[in-house]
Amino acid sequence: MIASLQRIRLIAANTFLEAVRQKFFSALLLISVGLIFSASFFQQFDFGTNELKFIIDFGFGAIFFFGSILAIAVMAQLFFNEIDSRTALTLLSKPVHRSEFLIGKFVGTQFLLLIFVFVLSLVLVAILFWRESILLSRFGNEARLDALLHYYDIFIFAGVQWVRFCVIGAFTLLICSFAKTYVYTLVTSLFVLIVCQLQYIAHEMYAQMDIGPVRLLVQLVSWTFPNFQLFNVGDQLVLVGSSSLSNAAIIHIIGYGCIYVITYIFLAYNNFRRREI
Repeated sequence: MIASLQRIRLIAANTFLEAVRQKFFSALLLISVGLIFSASFFQQFDFGTNELKFIIDFGFGAIFFFGSILAIAVMAQLFFNEIDSRTALTLLSKPVHRSEFLIGKFVGTQFLLLIFVFVLSLVLVAILFWRESILLSRFGNEARLDALLHYYDIFIFAGVQWVRFCVIGAFTLLICSFAKTYVYTLVTSLFVLIVCQLQYIAHEMYAQMDIGPVRLLVQLVSWTFPNFQLFNVGDQLVLVGSSSLSNAAIIHIIGYGCIYVITYIFLAYNNFRRREI
């Protein structure tokens, strides 16, 4: 058991270092940080909301959008780099189990995503603190009730999104386990991401249908793909006066994500162990 964990740790560490060296990660991180910094500029166009709320929504949107792209692209690219360069064959010829290979790849990429969301969260906190200080100094007590923020909620949101990225990485790994090309994996994973984002529609249809084959089909779809609307908790966080996210809700979201992560990785292993490399 200890030897297995050691092998997983080494594979994860190597995966993380390889991912950090990729220009795609650096470029996406810089673009994300730049967009969050530019949130105050976009607020000048007046989208019908106060400045701090706009910056929060803009920053949360950037974390989700670019994090989702990174979770799919990095997982697929690192997996097929190992397959195409035949290093996976060399690695698996040693006393390394295929499950250890998959788990190591997954852990390495998710550690990269954790750093990604943490950096963006720090940038968002810095921008909000800067703009809040300006508003408080400019308007004094008049702005205090509207301006005060719960900054730790930003990291709660980041943690929830990281759980979502773990699910995205897990179903991307599942697709990698049977796909033959990087492009196919990328396109299919993006399609699955869209399905997960719209999965709440299946829930609404399921609730309105009578018992029958169509309802069973819709129910199967709703079970197969996670409902990513559960992870959209930004409106319940940060601003004073907004409805708070309870500890029970956070535990529910984490547990929900973990169930899908474990299931997808298990299915990925079942596919990968029968795959010829």
